[in-house]
Amino acid sequence: MSTSKNYAGISDEFAQLEKSKIILIPVPYDGTSTWGKGADKGPDAFLEASENMEMYDIETDSEVYRQGIHLTAPITENSSPEAMVNEVHSITKDFIKRNKFVTLFGGEHSISIGSIRAFNECFDNLTVLHIDAHADLRESYGGTKYNHACAVYEANQTTNLVQVGIRSMDIIEKTLMDDDKTFFAHDMVNDEYWTDKVIEAMTENVFITFDLDAFDPSIMPSTGTPEPGGLLWYETLEFLKQVFEDKNVVGFDIVELCPNKNDKSSDFLAAKLYYKMLSYKFAGQDIDQEYDNTFDVDYKANTNSKFEDDEE
Repeated sequence: MSTSKNYAGISDEFAQLEKSKIILIPVPYDGTSTWGKGADKGPDAFLEASENMEMYDIETDSEVYRQGIHLTAPITENSSPEAMVNEVHSITKDFIKRNKFVTLFGGEHSISIGSIRAFNECFDNLTVLHIDAHADLRESYGGTKYNHACAVYEANQTTNLVQVGIRSMDIIEKTLMDDDKTFFAHDMVNDEYWTDKVIEAMTENVFITFDLDAFDPSIMPSTGTPEPGGLLWYETLEFLKQVFEDKNVVGFDIVELCPNKNDKSSDFLAAKLYYKMLSYKFAGQDIDQEYDNTFDVDYKANTNSKFEDDEE
């Protein structure tokens, strides 16, 4: 893995498990990808880029690493796609139960089957915000339901799935998706209110799964399946900032970085995206303030009923 035992080379003071509010789990898995290989090298490239990144975020006027970011050992289970998913599920759930803000960096998108399952078991009425070029709604693919093409099929059955940036899919997936909660890239480009509509489609508790091919390949070429017509940097940050401000983001994963040794820009974008998302999550929170990932039941119930009323 990375040359440093700590995320971004931060000092041990901010990287200890017990004191850290944030957990980062690398999952260098690439067992089911079908075209561009190399997502298993994504976490290493991301961590190397992170070590060369400034740790002060100008926009939020913060140094979020001071909240504590513990880098775990990578999940290397690859005996089968199902075994990998089960390992991700188990380890993720364990850290959630330890009252940590849990994040993961893949690897290909199949890892998210495990992470979403863990968060859904720990947080009621969960929205999965799926930011991706691809629908990933196939029930099975390549002989397994634990394929990257099936990344959010289970989430579609068990959570409130909201999909953003979609611009590539199989016709069978059309029968599975919720049109009111699917935001296609070609529609978003002509709709100045798409961000508000996405926010309205979500419940209070949100898990974000971010496939880097959601970005346009002009700024993120190093993915397994780059699709033209994707999101750009500042519109993405503006959207994410609003999600973090308006909702209770309980965790996130970032997947599908396939590094190119001749072009480090994608690695650096992934590093900045991860750090930006943490900066939005902890903006305005005092370093000494204890993190609590639990959610008030009464408030959640009220929010849920309001959400349902809005939908009617």
